[in-house]
Amino acid sequence: MVDAVAHFSRMQTNAADHDRRGASTAASQCVIVAAGDYPTLIAGKVVAPAQTSNWVTAWSEAANADAFIVTAGPEEGPSVILPLEVVKKGPFRIARFMGGSHAAGNFPAFHDGPGHLTAGHLAKAVRASRPDVDLVHLERLCAEMGGLPSPLAALAHTESPNIALAVCLDGGFEALLDRASGKRKRKKHRSQTRKFEAAGGIRRIEARTPEEVDELLAHFYEMKADRFRKMGIADVFAPLGVRAFFRQLFVDALAQSPPPFVLHGLEVGGKLRAITGSSRSGDRLVCEFGGIAEDDLAAASPGEFLFYENIQEACEQGFDIYDFSVGDEHYKRLWCNIEIRHFDIAVPVSVKGRFLAAGLSGVTAAKRFVKQNRVVWGLVKRLRKQTAAPATSEDD
Repeated sequence: MVDAVAHFSRMQTNAADHDRRGASTAASQCVIVAAGDYPTLIAGKVVAPAQTSNWVTAWSEAANADAFIVTAGPEEGPSVILPLEVVKKGPFRIARFMGGSHAAGNFPAFHDGPGHLTAGHLAKAVRASRPDVDLVHLERLCAEMGGLPSPLAALAHTESPNIALAVCLDGGFEALLDRASGKRKRKKHRSQTRKFEAAGGIRRIEARTPEEVDELLAHFYEMKADRFRKMGIADVFAPLGVRAFFRQLFVDALAQSPPPFVLHGLEVGGKLRAITGSSRSGDRLVCEFGGIAEDDLAAASPGEFLFYENIQEACEQGFDIYDFSVGDEHYKRLWCNIEIRHFDIAVPVSVKGRFLAAGLSGVTAAKRFVKQNRVVWGLVKRLRKQTAAPATSEDD
């Protein structure tokens, strides 16, 4: 298993060197700009899916986000661009990446140049323009993307509680299967095909119209509501703003070729049994979410069947990586040979924010211990199912 954070120390050193060289520039040019300028600012730059114009625009509009943009570097070409939203949690106001827990594998728009962001410059800029904000909390940050180290790697940070899993697609699909228990996977896929054909036939769908987007999302929300209820956790897809966001995201993507965000569904016997929502991000296809129907065919693993088809297509389309995104699950481990460890940053802006940052550090450490200990995490999940008590936080 490859650990994608193996070179993280080197990236931190490089980012720190850049930071020292550009500190005076960043201090005078770390500012907050109008959110409407975002598409122009990030043109041609490397960004994660949740920092694309598609995502930021859709979230700002559909979720009615209190959004603002932080830039650092020369005015004529800032080297770091952070799209943020302000949310209220108890007595605190927190600036975070747009999308909350739906935004994973974050990487702000960045190009190598003077004026890298520092915690002090960030806090000063936010305090000057948004004095209501107590804390800037940036979660699930990638250490690198597109060959670039994160511009935020030099800031004080903690490891995120959850790892992400991905698989290298070098050599194509047959070569991948040869590396990943291919004989067993081929045999199971043939067996599933026979079962699904006997149940009324198989059809793999890619949403190509707004109506198909609506149909797949409606079924996906039903699948996830049922699943979350059985797991005893809150349904993060239930809020109307979140649903409006995903509809706008996938519908707007249809106007681009290829679409940067795409929905796939597996229909068996005329009924949708599995659905995935993915993003195209440079050399990788990222599974942003997935769901299966808890029905008579669930035991035949329609979700695994759809992943098999999606990964095969990703190979055919020339992607280098298939990224399952955040979460350590058995069905991902069956494919993956890459572990990705993200990091979190908490920058206090107010006195209240300092207390909140200290508390979050302890909570993050506790979550990381639980989720990276298979025995403890298994016990927690069993207790959730038994009590079926809804979670109080979208990030639990």
